[in-house]
Amino acid sequence: MNRLLVSVAIGGLMALTACGEEATTSTIFVSAAASLADAFAEMEEGFEAENPGVDVVVNLAGSATLREQILDGAPVDVFAAANGSTMAEVVAADRAASAPVVFARNRLQIAVPLGNPGAVTGLPDFANDRLLIGLCAEGVPCGDLARQALQAAGIEPSLDTNETDVRALLAKLEEGEIDAGIVYVSDVTAAGGAVEAIDFSEASEFVAEYPIVVVESAPNPEGAVEFMDFVLSEEGQRILAENGFQQ
Repeated sequence: MNRLLVSVAIGGLMALTACGEEATTSTIFVSAAASLADAFAEMEEGFEAENPGVDVVVNLAGSATLREQILDGAPVDVFAAANGSTMAEVVAADRAASAPVVFARNRLQIAVPLGNPGAVTGLPDFANDRLLIGLCAEGVPCGDLARQALQAAGIEPSLDTNETDVRALLAKLEEGEIDAGIVYVSDVTAAGGAVEAIDFSEASEFVAEYPIVVVESAPNPEGAVEFMDFVLSEEGQRILAENGFQQ
């Protein structure tokens, strides 16, 4: 075979290889509530390990922010919210390809900086204006749920900060910028000992349910279904449990 034919053959092989790589590479865009950050990072790693050539891109934010992005037409394959009401708005706008499925539950906990400098013991301390108190903002699932628990306990909180999502609130607790906040059990788990947790009885009455759905007109509908199945699988549920979520 002369050099020209060899060159043509190699060029053709490279072109076929490139086409093959392109055909076997796909991206799955996942929008997930901020409290799912650590669990979905592991989901991403596990799913990609089982599916070579697939790139899972996780967009983390407050559920309300993600909802607005979806309603504005952002390219999203899978939406995992931290409450049913936010998901219901996506369904009502015909942006869900099927009925949402609850894949995890989460319980509230009071979190305080290490050493508990404010000597916080429970929900009544959230009315103490001498303490620096934080919640997630209204409209954010953890913020709405915390306010329901406080109202049930007959407590009007003396708030110093309303954070855009639960991880922003957790960061302020880790840095000791506030004396107490209400987050999820999974966030305390994620903090890895950087904060201390205090249980309260009302938490059992106000449990967050996390629904997941394939988004209508998803850029990668087949990949979206496969990723959602992974979240619901035994492996996905194991990852969630290890990160503090309940089934």
